[in-house]
Amino acid sequence: MAAAGTCGTGTGSTGSMVAAASKNNVTSFQRRGPRASGADSGCSRLVSIAGTRRSVRNGQLLVSTGLPALDQFLGGGLAVGTLLLIEEDKYNIYSPLLFNYFLAEGIASGHALLVASAKEDPADILQKLPAPLIDHSYKKECDEDICGHKMESDIKMKIAWRYQLFPKMEGGPVLSSGFGHDYDISKRIPQELIETSKWHGFFLPEKISSTFNVESCSLTSGYMKLLQFIQNIIYEEGFDGSNPQKKQKNILRIGIQNLGSPLWGDDICCAENCDASHSVTKFLYILRALLRTSLSACIITVPTHLIQNKAVIARVTNLSDTVVGLESFIGSEKETNPLYKDYHGLIHIRQIPRLNNLIYDISDVKDLAFKLKKKLFTIERLHLPPDLSDTVSRSSKQDLAESAKLLGPGCGMTAGGKKHLDF
Repeated sequence: MAAAGTCGTGTGSTGSMVAAASKNNVTSFQRRGPRASGADSGCSRLVSIAGTRRSVRNGQLLVSTGLPALDQFLGGGLAVGTLLLIEEDKYNIYSPLLFNYFLAEGIASGHALLVASAKEDPADILQKLPAPLIDHSYKKECDEDICGHKMESDIKMKIAWRYQLFPKMEGGPVLSSGFGHDYDISKRIPQELIETSKWHGFFLPEKISSTFNVESCSLTSGYMKLLQFIQNIIYEEGFDGSNPQKKQKNILRIGIQNLGSPLWGDDICCAENCDASHSVTKFLYILRALLRTSLSACIITVPTHLIQNKAVIARVTNLSDTVVGLESFIGSEKETNPLYKDYHGLIHIRQIPRLNNLIYDISDVKDLAFKLKKKLFTIERLHLPPDLSDTVSRSSKQDLAESAKLLGPGCGMTAGGKKHLDF
């Protein structure tokens, strides 16, 4: 009886606990749903800016360079607060294209621009930007697919039913993703987009004066004026985050053309032992400090093939975050080499930033080439041509073998490096 009474008491207490749990809607198993309001308030503090996305590796805020293929090789894009250095090709034909792609992407994403040049007026540079490539027929097909998506969703797959849960992959050009666009270099950007965009221009002949003297800080007058101009724009426009009440944040894209050339008053390209060798390095040091403390990203083109002092090139590279070199085939032996007959040049990714670390990352991609089509500038992996029939002359085979040996194992070179690839 005592046991029965105890059991009854336990049953009563268990029933009361279940009743209380059902009354308070608290169970040991809960359905996964939206987070609480406290978590939502924490997520709302994350910066959400048009034309940016978070890196899947470290959560760093990224912007597009204007070339989706280059974004992929750089780890998803260019990190905000970093500096991209473009080593100009010998005749400066292809490096302006990367410069223009970066600026055009800023206009397409609604970012603010700061264009600096000692050779060409920034207003003229903006007029030469490529137009965003939008296939209206493709857009119409996408709209029709979206309208018919509800009807198609009712039809279940008969084969491989498990793939219904997988996300659908969309092909074709990017239309309105907000990150990365395709451009048509045969057309110019519409004037309406330039007028509605916010940009600042720095043309050195208009900013410089003969009475400006900055010998005490070992900076040329052009570099000093440019640093003051960039600093004023960052602080006045609020890109440094000094105005937290500002609801809508934006990115400042900075483009500097032909840095280190004699047009900037620098002599690193004129003599091997130059007096102002520390001027460009100090400029990059101060500029990167400004970038680190602001919502901005910068691209700089430098004629490294004209700099005779290799130590200066090494210092400039170390003071940059991302370094991409362009090698054109024009005027070189590679222009007539059958290995490169489908390409116009090579791209060398010399340095990739590893933020918040003491060392930088090294790209595992060594064999990249680019070609300029009628409307597009494309970057792809360099592949050996499927040549290797018996009709090919011995000299051509030797040329292919020597070229493959120079490229390294990434292009299908054999272990010995003396024979070409056989299919």
